[in-house]
Amino acid sequence: MSGRHVFGTAALAFGLVALVWPRAPGNGAIFGYAGAFAQIVGGLAIQFRPTARFGAVLSGAMFLIVTGERVPQIIASPQIYNSWGNFFEQVCLMIGAALAYVQTTRPKSDVPLRIGRIALGICVVSFTIEQAVYFGGTVTLVPKWLPPSQPFWAVATTGALALAAMALLSNRSALLATRLLTIMIVSFGILVWVPMLFSDPHNHGNWSETVETFAIAGTAWILAELLGQSNAALRSGRDESGSRIFPG
Repeated sequence: MSGRHVFGTAALAFGLVALVWPRAPGNGAIFGYAGAFAQIVGGLAIQFRPTARFGAVLSGAMFLIVTGERVPQIIASPQIYNSWGNFFEQVCLMIGAALAYVQTTRPKSDVPLRIGRIALGICVVSFTIEQAVYFGGTVTLVPKWLPPSQPFWAVATTGALALAAMALLSNRSALLATRLLTIMIVSFGILVWVPMLFSDPHNHGNWSETVETFAIAGTAWILAELLGQSNAALRSGRDESGSRIFPG
């Protein structure tokens, strides 16, 4: 399994959730169903390398539309950070689709990867702020059985997000930070949202949050794979040129 498969599965799940909970009656539902089918097709296409590029473009277009729908909320209530948080969560999914596209190509420069790294870093800054602003809600989401305490893990994960954001934006230990970020977000999905999903499977919010969490994890996973490939290529090039890979 790779990050592309996780992201594609989440995109497909977004479409299935939209089919079960259409947006609105009338014409709104028609467009909602069309978008849902587009997400399903895009998510399926991402799973297979020959069609992954098409799937990434289709999914990215749908996430772009949803991202645009978040802008009026920000304009209406710019002082409420939840509106900004929702916006950057959707931006993160757009980044995931873009990185899935990059993964199927052989870019001649590292510019796409650099843009993806910085863009994800900005989104992680937003995740950090959101957890800090809504700290009480963050605490309640931590499983009560997890030692040593709910506040401890709320503080620890907020700090970890901040460190990951700094690593991504500064490109210092970015690969390690992205791998750890992926593990942490997957843990959020497994420990927080999946149990909530099983406790109340008829709740649309539980489904959307679960799927979104794994989609964001897929985004970070894809970036980690790309950074790993880039670092390996860089080491290989230095080795073939006769340069020392490690100083000292």
